[in-house]
Amino acid sequence: MTHSNSPARDADADKPEEIVWQGKFITAKTRGRWEYAGRARGIRAAAIVAIDDAADGKHVLLVEQYRVPLGRFSLEIPAGLIGDEDGGEGEAPETAAARELEEETGYRAGHMVSLGEYYSSPGMVSESFSLMRASELTKVSDGGGVEGEDIAVHRVKLAELDTFVAAKRAENVAIDVRIAMLLATQNLIA
Repeated sequence: MTHSNSPARDADADKPEEIVWQGKFITAKTRGRWEYAGRARGIRAAAIVAIDDAADGKHVLLVEQYRVPLGRFSLEIPAGLIGDEDGGEGEAPETAAARELEEETGYRAGHMVSLGEYYSSPGMVSESFSLMRASELTKVSDGGGVEGEDIAVHRVKLAELDTFVAAKRAENVAIDVRIAMLLATQNLIA
């Protein structure tokens, strides 16, 4: 589909990017009138839609953990940083996704496929994430993340996902936007 009206680049697009503050993982930047944040050192993220195909139907693996910026627990798909460890520059998204899936959920993927690169909030954050689909899952540990993460793992029937999310929302658990993608495509995955 083509559109006859192409949008114009923003008037500040060619102004210099200035770093206002930089920490180990986050950088605050300005470009003209724009203020935004990004990952430091070119770090990206991998997010995983992990589907467990069992005799009683398809399940999706979700994680719940306390998120300091929100001041409450958050329900999310498993995710983590790519190349965040010293010497991890150049780490492949598939490698990071497999590592994070196992650390957070205790499941190992027999098959991992890339679903593309996405941006979570492009008007405010320059961070992108590689969305991966994990299948042929095998439980190898309890999961829960690395020391200090304290992640709860939820294995939820896809057919009951909307009910599960509503119950978590009623408990005042924040819901990650990537859960909305799952809810919107529930029939496509099932």
